[in-house]
Amino acid sequence: MAEHFIYLHGFASSPASSKAQAFKARFAERGIPLHVPDLNVPSFERLTLTAMIEAVAALIRSLPYGAVNLIGSSMGGAVALHLADRRKDAEGKQVARLLLLAPALDFHANRINQLTEEGVRAWRESGWLNVFHHGEKAEKRVHYGLMEDMLTYDSFAVQLRQPILIYHGVHDESVDYRQSVRFAEKRPNVALRLVESDHQLLDQVDTIWSEAIQFFNL
Repeated sequence: MAEHFIYLHGFASSPASSKAQAFKARFAERGIPLHVPDLNVPSFERLTLTAMIEAVAALIRSLPYGAVNLIGSSMGGAVALHLADRRKDAEGKQVARLLLLAPALDFHANRINQLTEEGVRAWRESGWLNVFHHGEKAEKRVHYGLMEDMLTYDSFAVQLRQPILIYHGVHDESVDYRQSVRFAEKRPNVALRLVESDHQLLDQVDTIWSEAIQFFNL
């Protein structure tokens, strides 16, 4: 049976992100393709978690049937988690393992942390938020519909059976590492690694890869 590996990038990022490319190179060294879809769907301006999940589901459907291993970075971690949960009777049942890197499990709390409650209120009232898009290296706007869509998902209510490995930096200023601590509690299938790093975890790629080799049985 075929086995596939999919990397899911984060918010305001792209398949060209440094971490995505670092993992793609390491998989390539072992002769394994790493699929890295563009999750700015249907566009960054009209982005929703639901659309991202459907994009990944469509990718899975396009591949020969087999086990699917997901690597999710930041918001990509939420995409991985909710695809496995919301589509557990469809594409989600193919998901074998999840490696989550600083997963953004509470989008609303993250935005309040970065924008303050007043900033989130301004986003809601105007309908738009300007953010720096690292993939396009330019300021882009995103609609408030993203927040409305995200609020229909509760990461902490998700219960999966698949093995989940989480790496999170304790100096992460974008996503509080305590979100991962909370998620890992009382979930015996979740292994949490707290490391001395920031949100990007770029200085931990070698460490993560070393464990990923064992985790994915590469």
